[in-house]
Amino acid sequence: MYRLFKITLFVFLSFSCCANSQTNYFPERNLTWEERTPADVNIDSALLNEVVEFAEANEYSGSRDLRIAILKGFAREPFHEILGPTKKRGGPAGLIIKDGYIIAKWGDTKRVDMTFSVTKSFLSTVTGLAVDKGLITNETDFVKDYLWDGTFNGDHNSKITWQHLLQQNSDWSGELWGGKDWADRPPRKGDLDDWKNRTYKEPGTFMEYNDVRVNVLAYSALHVWRKPLPQVLKEHVMDKIGASTTWRWFGYDNAWTTIDGLQMKSVTGGGHSGGGIFISAEDMAKFGLLFLNNGKWKDNQLVSNAWIERAITPSKPNVNYGYMWWLNKKGPRHWEGVSEDVYYAAGFGGNFIVVDRPHNIVVVTRWLEPSKIGEFMQKLTKTLN
Repeated sequence: MYRLFKITLFVFLSFSCCANSQTNYFPERNLTWEERTPADVNIDSALLNEVVEFAEANEYSGSRDLRIAILKGFAREPFHEILGPTKKRGGPAGLIIKDGYIIAKWGDTKRVDMTFSVTKSFLSTVTGLAVDKGLITNETDFVKDYLWDGTFNGDHNSKITWQHLLQQNSDWSGELWGGKDWADRPPRKGDLDDWKNRTYKEPGTFMEYNDVRVNVLAYSALHVWRKPLPQVLKEHVMDKIGASTTWRWFGYDNAWTTIDGLQMKSVTGGGHSGGGIFISAEDMAKFGLLFLNNGKWKDNQLVSNAWIERAITPSKPNVNYGYMWWLNKKGPRHWEGVSEDVYYAAGFGGNFIVVDRPHNIVVVTRWLEPSKIGEFMQKLTKTLN
């Protein structure tokens, strides 16, 4: 009798576990990504069409010539110039993925475009892989213990950890590839002398969005991996999730360093001086689906779930920011009416990868007016409730 009870309990618990788990479809490379109608997943087609129409009607207002958009968008930065590749963009495009299936799409989802700061979430991931594989013992380690070339010398820079770089609260000071940290997105007040002679913030206490410091993370991760980061991303993530062969990850024209006697390009974590990841909406969606599935693709754990959970944990200085992922927590960037368990990658010009765990959904938008993303997600959430 006791044995029968144990068997019955085991079967019940096993069934309960499976019933509560999400099962996703995973698209194959070079095969058409399977689609489902909204009705197949209990979503009102008319309401979902309104969401798509909203995205199509709210195209990013900047020039489609991204060279012009970049120079205009960052015109207040002293010494700002284009240092890496750029590309004219397409029109609004995107996908909504439910349970791994496409339930809505618009525009040219195979077109390769610049993705700007969405690149930061890819950079965070290759850094996380270095932690997963023991190349970095812990992201709370000081970066100076891994790089001895002077990048992290000095009383201030020597206190900086990998975590500070990932959370953009390091206040690293210096120059990389000709870019000065203080000249990147300078304060609204003051002038060159004020910016250059600022008082340093203690690492970990103040977040400041800054591409020079992001590029310092990319440079540091390159030295840990000892091979180009695009190669790391390709081998450990993109090939394994069936991404196309069309995406590219660029650095600035002058961003070369020597490792093991080989010249290697250090990539950027964004595109506001050119460079960064150029990618299609479909490949972005596959990357989002990997994260929706807690780093697992089919039966392969590509990124540890432990890393992902740390990556989407709010940093102390900014509740809406983790390890280069934005978080929809209650704070300045909260989208009202959208779950706090939503997180996303965001880039200049309205490029987004949104991971909606409560609804098992991934959203990709290209060239949506950035101020409209919250409203877009509110409209989508209403179709799901």
